[in-house]
Amino acid sequence: MSEMTTLRTQLARALEWQEAHATFDSAVSDLPASLRGSVPAGLPYSAWQIVEHIRRTQADILEFCVAPHYEEKEWPKEYWPEAAEPPSDQVWDESIAAMRRDRAALAALTTDEKTDIVARVPNGDGQTYLREVLLVLDHTAYHTGELIVLRRLLGAWPATQRR
Repeated sequence: MSEMTTLRTQLARALEWQEAHATFDSAVSDLPASLRGSVPAGLPYSAWQIVEHIRRTQADILEFCVAPHYEEKEWPKEYWPEAAEPPSDQVWDESIAAMRRDRAALAALTTDEKTDIVARVPNGDGQTYLREVLLVLDHTAYHTGELIVLRRLLGAWPATQRR
């Protein structure tokens, strides 16, 4: 296996690994529907707003990397939902499913030998595919940590979870 193949594989795996911290999937797992829109004292967002922000941001970065004609989104309006409550349980589930699909698409882009991951993204002004994948990794990890803190404040993080 070449060094570049090893790098690609590790980057793709890092999008969902649980080696140093809890995953997005564990952070959203079994969160009661009654708590998804709760905003604990001292925090600015609900679990729904964080989940949807992660999804919207990752979708935007994926689109930036693959769309022939990318249109920049309006910050912060198009990156954060206004309402603290998800519109429905179905919308919550769809947001998580879309996040997972886009994460898989980014992993596939990363491991695709046709993608030069150190090349500049055509829609950008110097950003590389590698930078975009690292941005998703960092952004998702940051907000996953917020989700866990939020769940702890709501008493909804299993005591057996150390991460």
